[in-house]
Amino acid sequence: MWDDFLGLLSSMMTPLYWAVSGILVGFHSVLTSLGLNADWGVTWALSIVLLTVVIRTALIPLFVRQINSSRNMQLIQPKVKELNEKYGHDRERLGQETMKLYKDEGVNPMASCLPLLLQMPIFLALFYVLNSVSRTPDQPLGYFFQSNPELATSLHNATIFGAQLSSTFLPIDGGFGATQWVTATLVVLMTVVLFFTQLQLMRKNMPPEALTGQMAQQQKMMLYVFPFMYLFMGVNIPIGVLIYWLTTNLWTMGQQYILIHNNPAPGTPAYVDWEERMRARGKDPEAIAAQRRGAGRKRPEPASYDPTKVARQGAPASGAKSSPAVAGDSADGAESTVQRQVIQRQQPKKNSRAARKQS
Repeated sequence: MWDDFLGLLSSMMTPLYWAVSGILVGFHSVLTSLGLNADWGVTWALSIVLLTVVIRTALIPLFVRQINSSRNMQLIQPKVKELNEKYGHDRERLGQETMKLYKDEGVNPMASCLPLLLQMPIFLALFYVLNSVSRTPDQPLGYFFQSNPELATSLHNATIFGAQLSSTFLPIDGGFGATQWVTATLVVLMTVVLFFTQLQLMRKNMPPEALTGQMAQQQKMMLYVFPFMYLFMGVNIPIGVLIYWLTTNLWTMGQQYILIHNNPAPGTPAYVDWEERMRARGKDPEAIAAQRRGAGRKRPEPASYDPTKVARQGAPASGAKSSPAVAGDSADGAESTVQRQVIQRQQPKKNSRAARKQS
């Protein structure tokens, strides 16, 4: 059964191997046509960077949803805290009320993980393609490397700063050399970039009251745990994949900065800075914020009110005496007519037969 599962997983990843190898070889061909040496490590490194740009550009809509979802989850934490205090003794009721809150606020906890989940297969495909070129260049993964074995050999032997793109930090053979230095530098850089990306989100785009509670504690834990994990994972990852990882982290930090700079969450330090910038440009930040929320849209005018039409609808039957309020054309008269339509006339109470004899 396990072998069947691995076979199914491999067949599902095969199209990604083809796509990754195709984009990588395509950019390598373009850079070579521009005059770069086909066997240079810089040529292959730039190809990996351009591959990253293509992937991240395709994920921009999902990234925006991820940031907005993470921000909305933080903004509703005071309400979540109130629910915990109110229904903390009843876990089932707490779960129901929490899901109701998410639905009312339009928040999906899983939306913040979606871009990461979609990017992970691409990351694994690139890892396995480069890893196969590193360990078995004569049997690489990906159709475009399999059909062009010389390209797989070129990528396997390409060096940058004296280190092969297909090499990893471990094992250390012959001492601490260029491979270890390049690997360590890339791991430290991508760890620092990830740390400041998460710190930027917490300090600039979160209100003070949202920085307390269970969700805030999880965010703080992730702020230190994820970079710590990078330090241990990076020692077994090829340099080419580390270049991809560093590039995507830089892209995330820049993309997040642009989003927070131009569309910050209300009540945050970034929002205060944005208001000052708008006022300095002679713009009204409140009007802009209302327009973004959709409140600035012009609502349709209500239909004109015709009191005579209401009076005719409430007029008594033919032969009945007309009321002065109905005969008039004023709004007050029409209102009185409507009220008389709603209020039912109370019938006199009937006396019993015995009561009538006594009277």
